[in-house]
Amino acid sequence: MLYAVRSATALHRLLDAVPVFAGDPRVRPRFTLVPGSDFGTDALAALDGVGARTVAWPEAVRGGHDLVVAASPNGPLDELPGPLVLLPHGAGFNKRLPHASGDDSASGLHPRQLLRDGAPLAAFHALAHPDQLAALAERAPAVAARAAVVGDPTLDRILASGPRRERFREALGTGGRRLVAVVSTWGPESLLARRPGLPALLTAELPFDAYQVALVVHPNVHSDLGEFALRQRLAPAPESGLLLARPHEEWASVLVAADCVLTDHGSTALYAAAQDRPVIGCYDDGTELIPASPMAGLLARAARWSDQEPPGAQVEAAVVAHRPGDGTALAAAAFAEQGHSLERLRAHCYALLGLDPYPGPVPARPLPVPRIPARRPTALVAQVDTAGTSVSVARHPLDGGPRDGHVVAEDGLSTLNEMRSAGIVVRRARPTGPGPGSESGPGSAPGPAVGWTAAAWTAHVLAEFPGCRSAAAVLAPDHCVLRRREPPCAEGPGLLSVRIAAAAATGGGPLVRPDPAAVLCGVHGWLETTAEPRLPVTLDCVVGGRRATVTLAYGTDGGADAEL
Repeated sequence: MLYAVRSATALHRLLDAVPVFAGDPRVRPRFTLVPGSDFGTDALAALDGVGARTVAWPEAVRGGHDLVVAASPNGPLDELPGPLVLLPHGAGFNKRLPHASGDDSASGLHPRQLLRDGAPLAAFHALAHPDQLAALAERAPAVAARAAVVGDPTLDRILASGPRRERFREALGTGGRRLVAVVSTWGPESLLARRPGLPALLTAELPFDAYQVALVVHPNVHSDLGEFALRQRLAPAPESGLLLARPHEEWASVLVAADCVLTDHGSTALYAAAQDRPVIGCYDDGTELIPASPMAGLLARAARWSDQEPPGAQVEAAVVAHRPGDGTALAAAAFAEQGHSLERLRAHCYALLGLDPYPGPVPARPLPVPRIPARRPTALVAQVDTAGTSVSVARHPLDGGPRDGHVVAEDGLSTLNEMRSAGIVVRRARPTGPGPGSESGPGSAPGPAVGWTAAAWTAHVLAEFPGCRSAAAVLAPDHCVLRRREPPCAEGPGLLSVRIAAAAATGGGPLVRPDPAAVLCGVHGWLETTAEPRLPVTLDCVVGGRRATVTLAYGTDGGADAEL
């Protein structure tokens, strides 16, 4: 059998359907690149990436195939000998066919794409929803006679991966933050075309300890620009913590992990809605979106993005206003037969092959754990508000963030200039690992271990960087030590103990611990603004909307000699 690949997008859709033939020794899959696409080069690279056996187009046209499967009707597919199975290219058939007009010009359902010399192109046309079959019956009855609703294999993979959500969030470094997924299709009406600075705005203005931002971009954008040029255009957002999902599978893993989705008119947001995630529409009308499409219905009912309102307030409002079932009800217009797509597709494919289906179930493969390279801001700006013993902390990336606050540098991560300008420098204790003399890699020679004690390192930092007011070491999630340039009281020593107790979980939810470095920013800010503080003291510290009880006292609780 032959998979006919038009673009990387089409290949990804096909790969979600390949379990239909898994384990069957009677089926020998091969792939060919359908000519004529502007994005064919990236499709070839994607084929190499999955280890697919490919045949050149001239050879594919000459050979006989028992079955041909494609996920785009475009290109000279009629030249391939063998019955064609056509899968949907995306979710919902929401966009107009280029250079066509009228509500009935949906790309993927237009007779111009599905008929060749008046005859149906495909032997079988797989659809995801009965409304699509009804629309096809109106526009191309001969094609509809060969079509059936099977569901959406990509959606089934996403839904099957729901139990992996916490694992995905851990891999992304999300923690207790809200993950905001920004979704952009391609073309002149896309989010990135109309608001190219939005990812950078979100990473700069959303508090670092409360939000994480990820960007999901249509594969055609990756194909057109390449990841290097795309990151260059997005700067400084990637260096400020923006996650850029890769176009194969990882985008879907990010949607599983997300708490909220900000979208244009691309169909990707329908997959988020099907998981019942809040959606914020960021599409200012145009000519591409079909008014009666599922995506138009979703945008009509979703919260609407405003460039004049604070980003954090809009995200919180969308999350609070969302009611369980809101998203799934809207996505129901695009998806049917959820959880059964592969079984139904297998039955039709094997019928065309004239074979009995290979025995056994065909469950949807869960998505892999995302492996987006972690990029933390090298330095942050902390805004600290104090009222008595109450402290609130909001940290933002130094590059593009607010200027009214103190710079927070982290030893081993920040640059020299950032260390010089920092009001507080933090160092985290190294994870417990192999001791002196252990091998660190192939061919490595053992050597003496080098390290600082907390007392020595904090004194060294204050001596090395005259502008630094506090140096602090994170020894454990609940224990830190901090050295001030001047003791908080005339009679007190320079080293202080900082004990952190996270607020108890409410409603049976998980316990969320704040980043100790953020708490240390609050302690630093409180000491800077409190005249002659009396220690010990208990502070009520809020970081990222979550409370922690902080006990600040003279001494180190044994932490002075802790190795960093």
